[in-house]
Amino acid sequence: MTATPQQQTTDHGSPAGNEPGLGRKMKSRHLVMMSLGSAIGTGLFVGTGAGIAAAGPAVLLSLIVASTLVILVMRMLGEMAAANPNSGAFSVYAEKAMGRTAGSTVGWLWWIQLVVVVAAEATAAAAILNSMWPVLPQWVLALVFIAGFTAINLFGVSKFGEMEFWFAILKVAAIVVFLAVGAALLFGLLPTADSPGLSNLFEHGGFMPNGLSGIAAGLLVVIFAFGGTEIVTVAAAETEDPERNVGKAIRTVLWRILVFYIGSVIIMITVLPWNSEQLGASPFVAVLTFAGLPGMQTAMGVVIAIALLSALNANLYGASRMIYSLSERGRASARLSKLSSKGVPQTAVLASVGFGFIAVVLNYLWPETVLNILLNAVGSTILLIWGSSIISQIILRRRADRDPDAHLPLKMWAFPYLSYAALAILAGIVALALFDPAARTQLLATAALTAVIALVSWMRDRRSAVDHLVKESA
Repeated sequence: MTATPQQQTTDHGSPAGNEPGLGRKMKSRHLVMMSLGSAIGTGLFVGTGAGIAAAGPAVLLSLIVASTLVILVMRMLGEMAAANPNSGAFSVYAEKAMGRTAGSTVGWLWWIQLVVVVAAEATAAAAILNSMWPVLPQWVLALVFIAGFTAINLFGVSKFGEMEFWFAILKVAAIVVFLAVGAALLFGLLPTADSPGLSNLFEHGGFMPNGLSGIAAGLLVVIFAFGGTEIVTVAAAETEDPERNVGKAIRTVLWRILVFYIGSVIIMITVLPWNSEQLGASPFVAVLTFAGLPGMQTAMGVVIAIALLSALNANLYGASRMIYSLSERGRASARLSKLSSKGVPQTAVLASVGFGFIAVVLNYLWPETVLNILLNAVGSTILLIWGSSIISQIILRRRADRDPDAHLPLKMWAFPYLSYAALAILAGIVALALFDPAARTQLLATAALTAVIALVSWMRDRRSAVDHLVKESA
């Protein structure tokens, strides 16, 4: 995290923005809109309904805690990414802060998570569109989505960035329309429905109908809605002027969460009773249906499908760049770091989408159950990724503070106090998760997977060290 290339190589791996072959073809508007769009996915469109069902109106408190953690984590990642934009991002930072095994473990864990998520998003989008227009079987739609977005990612980062730019605009526009309709409804400006006032916030059991345990359960639900925001730091390596653009993208985190998430949830729990079945199933559709606007269920179904496909696109990109970085650092096959004439790691893209094509077969065999299986497979990995990022930032920032030549283009606020506060919040969330049977199962599964990856990485590193010593002695 220093100004000189030599020190940056020491602290982070390759010098900032100097990865071999990867060009800076992603524009500023691409990265900024990606930072906006990455926070708008199924977690917001669907997951908030589960959070409301768990906590009632007090889900706002759950959301505030989760939002605080995300804002702090993204600022810490922004500090590291602005100092050294690298496609390995938090994997590279973990390696330089805590060693080769830690970096490999974080990188492989995130890659596995995204590989599964890509398949889940193709499945979910296919299921939604098939339910509205059952013209093509679910497995055919999943195949079309996987093949189409593979092609987009193979064409080059500029094509990927442009696609994400327009996806993000559509999602942001949908949220803005929802907020406008919701506000008009609450202020009694819609002729199609009467304003419910504020009664739904305090009736039906009160503001905290399920007590503190409900808030804790809501927190476990909403925290996972923010997964994916960290992809911006991976994309930083391929953007123009990374120092400036990473800072611009990271600074949007605060207001986009305040407006998109907290604003949307306030409208949901104010317009409808928290225990409404429609609100729990599809909160956006429920509010717009209450407003008396025709065709909203179809419109929101399309928007949610677009959000899923946007996430598929971004996650395939992120997975390919992470495994490319692992290959560059000798943690994966050297074939995965080979680049096309357009600077695209094509083998890495194909490796990252391979499980998606397997999921197409699963969609053919078990279309009703495959989505839940995929979603349960990746539950709590984001907590470990964020935890490693927090620890890495604390370690690397302390090193930078001891270096008189250090220069940090974007600094974490009130270091080290807010960094430790983020770590404490994360530890509290993990502790809460251990008391929830479903969350505990996912945590234990993630811990087991992490231990296996760490052991394999450690053994590989030891073998490489021994081979190096043998060559030197010979």
